[in-house]
Amino acid sequence: MSETHAEEAVPHRYDAALAARIEPRWQDHWESAGLFNAPNPTGRLANPDDPRAGAEKLFVMDMFPYPSGAGLHVGHPLGYIATDSFARYKRMCGYNVLHPMAFDAFGLPTEQYAVLTGQHPAKITEDNVATYRRQLRRLGMGYDTSRTFATSDPEYYKWTQWIFLQIFNSWFDADADAGAARPIAELIAAFADGTREVPGGRQWTDLSDVERRKVVDDHRLVYITEAPVNWCPGLGTVLSNEEVTAEGRSERGNYPVYTRKLRQWMMRITAYADRLAGGLDGLDWPESTKHLQRNWIGKSTGAHVDFASDAGDIRVFTTRPDTLFGATYMVLAPENDKVDALVADAWPEGTREAWTGGHADPRTAVAAYRAFAAAKTDVERQADAKDKTGVFIGAFATNPVDGRRIPIFIADYVLAGYGTGAIMAVPGQDTRDWDFAEAFDLPIIRTVRPPSDFDGKAYTGDGPAINSSFLDGMEVTEAKAAITVWLEDKGYGQSTVTYRLRDWLFSRQRYWGEPFPIVYDETGLPVAVPESMLPIELPEVDDYSPKIFEPDDTDSSPEAPLGKATEWVNVTLDLGDGPKRYRRDTNTMPNWAGSCWYQLRYTDPFDAERFADPANESYWMRPRDAEDCGGVDLYIGGQEHAVLHLLYDRFWQMVLFDLGHVSSQEPFRKLYHQGMVQAYAYTDARGAYVPADEVTERDGGFFHNGQKVNREYGKMGKTQRNVVTPDQMCDRYGADTFRIYEMSMGPLDVSRPWETRAVIGAHRFLQRLWRNIVDEQTGKCRVADVDADAETLKVLHRTIDAVRSDMDNLRLNTAIAKQIMLNNHVVGLDEVPRSVAEKQVLMVAPFAPHIAEELWNRMGHTESLANTAFPDADERYLVVETVTYPVQINGKVRDRLEIAADADEAAVREAALACDKIAAALDGRAPKKVIVVPGRMVSVVV
Repeated sequence: MSETHAEEAVPHRYDAALAARIEPRWQDHWESAGLFNAPNPTGRLANPDDPRAGAEKLFVMDMFPYPSGAGLHVGHPLGYIATDSFARYKRMCGYNVLHPMAFDAFGLPTEQYAVLTGQHPAKITEDNVATYRRQLRRLGMGYDTSRTFATSDPEYYKWTQWIFLQIFNSWFDADADAGAARPIAELIAAFADGTREVPGGRQWTDLSDVERRKVVDDHRLVYITEAPVNWCPGLGTVLSNEEVTAEGRSERGNYPVYTRKLRQWMMRITAYADRLAGGLDGLDWPESTKHLQRNWIGKSTGAHVDFASDAGDIRVFTTRPDTLFGATYMVLAPENDKVDALVADAWPEGTREAWTGGHADPRTAVAAYRAFAAAKTDVERQADAKDKTGVFIGAFATNPVDGRRIPIFIADYVLAGYGTGAIMAVPGQDTRDWDFAEAFDLPIIRTVRPPSDFDGKAYTGDGPAINSSFLDGMEVTEAKAAITVWLEDKGYGQSTVTYRLRDWLFSRQRYWGEPFPIVYDETGLPVAVPESMLPIELPEVDDYSPKIFEPDDTDSSPEAPLGKATEWVNVTLDLGDGPKRYRRDTNTMPNWAGSCWYQLRYTDPFDAERFADPANESYWMRPRDAEDCGGVDLYIGGQEHAVLHLLYDRFWQMVLFDLGHVSSQEPFRKLYHQGMVQAYAYTDARGAYVPADEVTERDGGFFHNGQKVNREYGKMGKTQRNVVTPDQMCDRYGADTFRIYEMSMGPLDVSRPWETRAVIGAHRFLQRLWRNIVDEQTGKCRVADVDADAETLKVLHRTIDAVRSDMDNLRLNTAIAKQIMLNNHVVGLDEVPRSVAEKQVLMVAPFAPHIAEELWNRMGHTESLANTAFPDADERYLVVETVTYPVQINGKVRDRLEIAADADEAAVREAALACDKIAAALDGRAPKKVIVVPGRMVSVVV
């Protein structure tokens, strides 16, 4: 039968055409009625008449998307549908649910597209956001549409700039309880009244105005410094470590990246290292994510040790001060400031050929090696390399424990931005140091005795100290404590804690980002722009691109696109002391800035005087009790953001909390990572991808235009030519079918393969549900006002109970599976009781809201079910009937087992063998047979 004839035969069947009629109608209704707009306690969004006003709140968030021109593919909405289903369910359970959606709009991809097309980035962003909003609306998302924004909206980034100023005008008071940000004015006052010593020992009154400003600037939580950065000439911008591949190339464009020292804004996130690490304990986050953050923070306990040299003490940090007697050489980062002061004019007597790098003198060797190291990124330099490289600088340091003079090298595996930029090398106890020592013919002294059967090189395990004077015989822990006390007594070092975490590089040489609310006066020092002048908006420019250089031009320097807007850069302002000429900062903030606080703006997006009214912020974010950290109640997003976005957001939240601007120390109370939707892709004999939807399968192989192709499994994307879009699925089946399929594919946190052919299963479930309630010939409601039989009531209420549990724990796939089983039971009934059908519709509503609203309406309800109570299970039907089995061993009853009457034979067998008396009688022996007579007895034969 043709599709046309089938449709004529069943004119009211649920299909894509019917879905296309009802879905937009319900979407229009939800939006016009503002059904998902959560009421605030006060302000413009307060609504005391809302059915959820005064109810317990629940704040549910997605990691918001960066809107690309390509729009969504079917993998993107996985988390969005999950949060929407959960939020709809919780709203039906009586919560005042805030579930908003905004857009992360600043960044390099939009800027590069603007350069390519000549379109303004704002226009590109506007168009891309419109596409995403259309697609998400078509999927039936129940977002609070009154709270949407893009981070590139001036009304939004005004407050990003405001938060920057709060951080700029703060310092970290380590003496406060646990350490905390305090207003910079308090620091200035402490310097002025003498309660805090001025660095350098001078009196505050003896310093000039410029000197005072420099002292204060050195304490700010955001500051400017010369910092080693990842410079990418091919992109014309500085990149963060996370934007550089392990091969030392840019993630975007695959250009080579080099290490350069540039003046950059840095955020002093390291001041919060302890709190960032400690705060993880109170978060309901995946342990894997907590582990990643702890590793990124990298807390290490050890000692700072000073090695004397001709250029002053060289300080190193070591977690193994007990191995000091085995330090036979030192290594400095090539960029370390002491290198220039230490490097000799000629090779000292006794210099080995391997140490020189083949150069005539130390200065030439150092210059050549620095050029070599600058061509690598930090990522490359930290990677284990088979060949160790470095050069002797012609200088020596003194080992403080025994007075030995040890040679000083520079090598690329030591980084200027990590630790002190210098290490003591103990080859006997460190594999990397051993390899370097072997390569450069350096002495090796073991300081820990390895086991007698150890035949390796460096020994990194525990054992008694050897070759270590007064430490000999001590175990590692005891030796660490003893040497640390000795170092402190002698003035050679001190116990300390360090972190792998580095301060956050906060400058980008781009156009499409937040301008800094900073100007520079005639001294060249930064001056904060008054809050009354915010936002500092981006100027119009003819060219959005930074100056691009040849990819291998290592001598190039950044030239930001904002530098071309000279009238904007050079400006006359009255900042309180009369009109003066100032120069604006031509860098912009990184793309992370706007996402570091967006949860706060969701709470009150219309307040023009504050980023949020304290009453509204506190209502949605405050801690539940003294033990709670506060924050968003559920935050769902990909694990790829486990470190950076989440760490940066936590840092900003803690600073704002310290300054009294927010009620919670943490931004996200509960975090959940959804898996990925992956797909098959196909390549031809050349290795080129072919359109996946044109591939056919036959005879155990895959073919495209008659040619055999290879199948691979992985990412879905344009490059792989295997993209399936939500629009395609909505056209073919309807949004509800797509939603059901995505949620039923497997556990939410597990990656899963996309299979278009499998979507039909979800569609048939909805067709059967529709058919139970609507006559396909007449379109009339066919439910009956009759009582449900006992078995149906039992199945119904056990399903309700199980679905509630699954929904509360985000087991969305099993919640759907249980509803399919219930529906299969209902299909077999002669009449569908209204009481059963209504509860079915309410249960399916979070997943398939359009068809649920339509069925609810056709059953005679005039109000939306969005705020209708989710069904409760009747406890009477949850009681599990039991049966008692006598359990025999070789024909003699030894015990009795009470178990659920519907337990299968395997469960009865396992329970019987676990009975105390049976287990004792068997005493570890395996029975020859276990015979289960259902409902009557269990016989064990031994």
